[in-house]
Amino acid sequence: MRDDVPVPAPGPGQALVQVKACGICGSDLHFVKHGGQMVDLVASMGGLGPLAAPRTDLSRDVFMGHEFSAEVLELGPDTEGPAAGRLVTSFPIMLTETGFEDLAYGNNLPGGYSEFMLLSAPMILEVPNGLDFRRAALTEPMAVGLHAVNRSGIGAGQGALILGCGPIGLAVIASLAARGVEPIVASDFSPHRRALATAMGAHAVSDPAAEPAFDTWAAQGSDPPPVIFEAIGVRGVLDEVLRQAPLQSRVVVVGVCMQPDSINPFFGIAKEINVQFVLAYTPEEFAASLRNIAEGLIDVSPLITGDVPITGLPAAFDALADPGQHCKILCVPG
Repeated sequence: MRDDVPVPAPGPGQALVQVKACGICGSDLHFVKHGGQMVDLVASMGGLGPLAAPRTDLSRDVFMGHEFSAEVLELGPDTEGPAAGRLVTSFPIMLTETGFEDLAYGNNLPGGYSEFMLLSAPMILEVPNGLDFRRAALTEPMAVGLHAVNRSGIGAGQGALILGCGPIGLAVIASLAARGVEPIVASDFSPHRRALATAMGAHAVSDPAAEPAFDTWAAQGSDPPPVIFEAIGVRGVLDEVLRQAPLQSRVVVVGVCMQPDSINPFFGIAKEINVQFVLAYTPEEFAASLRNIAEGLIDVSPLITGDVPITGLPAAFDALADPGQHCKILCVPG
């Protein structure tokens, strides 16, 4: 881990910003543990088209941190953008002459776990309504939840069952609640996370050690089949969901399982279950996520359970392994 790098100079179309806060993402924890596997899996995939980013070289320094808010310090030559002193966030990519560069896990550009970073001016969003920098930093994870809900195709009169109440499961709950979905049922082993699920808008919660999630759903008396969000990402869960789901349910897989998994297709075929895999968000959803937070449609304050300086990141990564202790820890460099 490199401690010191030069402060970058903004070029045309770029802005130099000072990071105010950066959330620790579950995918960051995945990358620290499974980075080599993630790089190899991406490299093995076809069909990515323009989404195929340059491959991260794990033999070099890797910059991380993509859930950030920052203050603009300086714009590059001939660049239009927010004035110095403005609080901003950004879609976490850099536009380049040859395409784009990922700010989440890259070798060349500082990410949000730093004091200073470069952003592409066209991707910057100014934080509105006097929203504070801590809550603004949660724009990115909330956009993941919004995208999952948008891709789910959930319709009027349908309820939702969320399995797993980590940050992304909670982001899904918040987006569903903001949309007026009812009932929203959430399941997690952690009492702390179940309490957060209620705070974010769940109408009922279950401890799967005491009551299966589908029993809690059935107790709500909702007739249409639920849209089920699998936000656990553990091997075997998807097969169990297909086995237990009601007829003609829709399953949205938002949890990232890093091990090869298997399912019994008969479960899905017999019950005509639709399975949708989702990832990340669009620029439009990122902007909508910021508006939802800034306009008070979604209160992300309960999700922020701690902050650390840059030197506290290793301990914070360890602490996030305990679901009963934290939800979202922010790195606050200043």
